[in-house]
Amino acid sequence: MRIGVMGAKGSFSEQAGEQYALKNGLNDVVIVPLVSAENVLSALKNKDIDRGIFPIENSNGGIVIEAVHAMAKYTFEIETMFELDVHHMLLVKAGVTASHITSVTSHDQALKQCRMYLKRVWPDADITPYADTAKAAADLANGTLPDTTAVIAARRAADMYHLDILEESIQDLKFNYTTFVVAK
Repeated sequence: MRIGVMGAKGSFSEQAGEQYALKNGLNDVVIVPLVSAENVLSALKNKDIDRGIFPIENSNGGIVIEAVHAMAKYTFEIETMFELDVHHMLLVKAGVTASHITSVTSHDQALKQCRMYLKRVWPDADITPYADTAKAAADLANGTLPDTTAVIAARRAADMYHLDILEESIQDLKFNYTTFVVAK
């Protein structure tokens, strides 16, 4: 089974895809990182994937606007919905300290979930939306983003892209649940 997810490798959506496969006893699964909800639903329509998984709402960040716009363009069936407890990490290149950070970037939804933290801890930093949390981590690691940038992403992205965790669980709510749709 091919499961397309709204996220790059190391994203919360990839984690959601793995959780879905595990819960449903699916062993022969390939997670396809498609970054956007639009790409997921397009791939589902074209039968390039068997299921599509993407977030639609977060307990703190609200509706995932990108997903709503994509859902309006496609016809699909919702197989199920489930929640994932999301913990955001502040990631930096190895050896970079807080004093070197001038900007913080991540997916708009992650920025919303960390809004009060960012105002409190990084009031002078340039806060910039990015296409995906894990893509931001990958781009920081490969030099696309400058070393003075910190990225909000999952712990798995830190591990995958060899980034340091400057601070853990920076989301504003201790219990930060995101609802994911499984489309077929």
